[in-house]
Amino acid sequence: MELAELCKRAKDTKQQVGILSTNRKNQVLLAVADKLWEKRQRIIEANHTDMENGRKSNMPEGLLDRLLLTEERIKDMGEGLRQVAALEDPIGEVLSMKRRPNGLMIGRKRVPLGVIGIIYESRPNVTSDAFGLCFKTGNVVILRGGKDAIHSNRAVVEVIRGALEECGVAKTAVSLIEDTSHETAAEFMKMNAYVDVLIPRGGAGLIRTVVENATIPVIETGTGNCHIFVDESADFDMACDIIFNAKTQRIGVCNACESLLVHKNILDAFMPVIEKRLAEKQVEIRADKEILQVSVEGANVVPATEEDWGKEYLDYKISAKSVESLDEAIAHINRYNTGHSEAIITNNYVNAERFLNEVDAAAVYVNASTRFTDGFEFGFGAEIGISTQKLHARGPMGLLALTSSKYIIYGNGQIR
Repeated sequence: MELAELCKRAKDTKQQVGILSTNRKNQVLLAVADKLWEKRQRIIEANHTDMENGRKSNMPEGLLDRLLLTEERIKDMGEGLRQVAALEDPIGEVLSMKRRPNGLMIGRKRVPLGVIGIIYESRPNVTSDAFGLCFKTGNVVILRGGKDAIHSNRAVVEVIRGALEECGVAKTAVSLIEDTSHETAAEFMKMNAYVDVLIPRGGAGLIRTVVENATIPVIETGTGNCHIFVDESADFDMACDIIFNAKTQRIGVCNACESLLVHKNILDAFMPVIEKRLAEKQVEIRADKEILQVSVEGANVVPATEEDWGKEYLDYKISAKSVESLDEAIAHINRYNTGHSEAIITNNYVNAERFLNEVDAAAVYVNASTRFTDGFEFGFGAEIGISTQKLHARGPMGLLALTSSKYIIYGNGQIR
C-alpha cells in the first residue's frame, strides 16, 4: 500500500476510535493481550528470524537484547496492555469549568491527539506498548519500526489487527509501515496532512533526524547518558547494589547508568569495592586520572577521554570521574547529561534535596536505581517513550501525554 493511502486510512479511522467508550476500549485491550499470548509461538518464530539476521550483521549485544522476544517478554507485553486497561481513562475528563460574568460556562476537556506516528528502532515490544497507550486514549497509531525488527513487528501487528477485527473495531486503528527504507521514513515525516503528532523512539541519530526533518509536530524522546553520584556520606553497600543494577541489569536501555561520579573524599575506600563488583560483569571503567591513581592492580580501568563524559555506551562500559563537591557533581551532570535520569547516593538530607532541586533531568533519584524510569514502574502501564523535552510531556509518557484538550462552552443565547 502506498504510504499516503495508509496515512489517509488512519486519518479516516480516528473519529471512530476517538468516540469509543472506556469499556469498549478496555475489552479490546484485554482481547489483544490474550491474543498475543495465544499467538506467542508465531511471534517468537518471526523474532528468531530477526535475531539471526542481527547476529549475521554483527549487531552489538545491547541491541540484540533490545530485539529479543521471549515467552516472558511477550507475557510482559500482554501484562502491559492489561495494566493500561485497568488505568483510568483520561479522555472526556473535564479539567475545569468556570462561569463568566456574561453567563457563559467555559471549560476544558481532555481529547485524543488524533493520529500518532511513531518511528522506532529494534524494540518490538514497543509495537504493542504503543498500540495500547494510543488506543486507550482514543488515538490511531501508525508505526514505522526499524528493518532489524521488521519480521517481529509484522507478526505483532498482525496479531493486534486480528484481535481488533474479532472485536468489531477497524483494524486501521493500528498500521505498520513495512517499507523500512530511509526514503519512506523521510516521506512519513512530511505527512502532516494526515498525522497529528510524531514520536521518535531510538538512538540519538534517529531522534535528531526526525526533529530536524519532520513537518509534523514532534514529541522528542531522548537518549540516556544517566549519572549516579556517590556522595561522601553514601552507604557503600547500597551504592554498589544500585550502580551494579543500573549498569548491568540491561545494558541496551536508555535508563541504564552510563556515568559514575564519586566524591574525592571516598575514592580510596570506595573505588576498589565498586571495581570488584562491576568486574562480576566484566564492566570496563573509563576513568579520570584521580580514579586511575587509586584503582587496584588488575582492575578493568582505562583512561577516559573527553568524549566519554557524554557517551551513551549501551554496553558493559561506564565512565567514572572524581568530583570535589556536590556543586561540581551537579555542574558536571547538567553539562553532560541528556535530560533523562540522574541519581545521588547519600545519607545527607541537605545534599539530597539540593540534588533533586538543581539537577536538570526528567527523573531525579535519591538512593535508587535509574532503571526505574519506566512507564510500567511508574504505574502508567506501558509507555510510549521517555520524553526529555520540556513542552507538553516530560519523563515516561503514559496516557496523559497522548492527550490534548479543547475548550467546551455552554451558553444560553449570548452574543458579543
